Amino acid sequence: MITCKPFGTLPTGEAVEAFTLSNSTDVSVEIITYGGIITRLLVPDADGKKADIVLGLNGLDAYLAGHPYFGAITGRVAGRITAGRFELDGEAYALALTNAPNHLHGGDVGFDKKLWTATPNDDADAPSLMLTYSSPDGEEGYPGTLDTTVCYRLNGAALEISYEATTDRATPVCLTNHSYFNLAGEGSGSVLDHIVQIKADTIVPTDEDLTLQGRRVPVVAPGTDFRTPCRLGDAVPHLLKHHGDNYCFRETPIDAPEWVAQLSDPASGRVMDVFTNDTCMQFYTGKFLDGTLTGKSGKAYDTHAGLCMECQGYPDGVNTPEIDDIILRPGQTYKRQTEYRFCQKRL
Repeated sequence: MITCKPFGTLPTGEAVEAFTLSNSTDVSVEIITYGGIITRLLVPDADGKKADIVLGLNGLDAYLAGHPYFGAITGRVAGRITAGRFELDGEAYALALTNAPNHLHGGDVGFDKKLWTATPNDDADAPSLMLTYSSPDGEEGYPGTLDTTVCYRLNGAALEISYEATTDRATPVCLTNHSYFNLAGEGSGSVLDHIVQIKADTIVPTDEDLTLQGRRVPVVAPGTDFRTPCRLGDAVPHLLKHHGDNYCFRETPIDAPEWVAQLSDPASGRVMDVFTNDTCMQFYTGKFLDGTLTGKSGKAYDTHAGLCMECQGYPDGVNTPEIDDIILRPGQTYKRQTEYRFCQKRL
């Protein structure tokens, strides 16, 4: 089932719509056409009680005022490009330093701030919403016109996100969704008691500016090693800036999503398994949330109020293709898929 309602009007006069996908599993998700933002994701706990498990804001004006990419489609390149510079086919490109000294999440006006065109498909068992956006040549300094489609599909108790893109010139592409999860329910406090598992042997380390260092290193316990399930609060003190890292699963994308991570909340019994065919995942602990934003529940989002599991390519692959070549060329189709599968289990 799909329902649609107005979500506000942009300063340009364009209308923003909110689509809600639901089915018989009691899982439902709301997505708005501005930024392709997941504004709500309701999931039942072990007792059948539903809660909204993604951080977000009340109303379009709050999103327009600025936020840390809550639930948004992020690109043309999600993550940091070192020094905002790269060379492609003999031509040098300089991008905005949106997180100095680096370029972050596609620029000053990335995909998270665009109005996407929506096409709903009201399938009773697996409703979906297809969003499209054409990024013109030169937008935010990137070469080539990039035609992008992102499809949200509620398949049983799984939220599937599929990405496709084509280009008329070679360009870097690295897309993700930037949802902040709190399986106890948004506004319920920190996620430090959540249990995290990530099936990755290596990360790409960063320096104090969170600049990616362009090399893989083995995960280390305690801290970056989540191959065995670990309480987040036990790992955070050992993480650089308590931030989280870019985890590497494979060198090239694969055809079908495979299990890469799990997040669970012992108190509610909610469990989220993460599947992807992409190469990496940026794991972010919500360290820089500082209480200045008030969420949908009317409560401030303090440090670690939510965490991110952003499946994507390696963002600085344009400078270090040996880790992951993120260049899309004419005639190719960028195809990635991430699934968040929900269940309930008392731990």
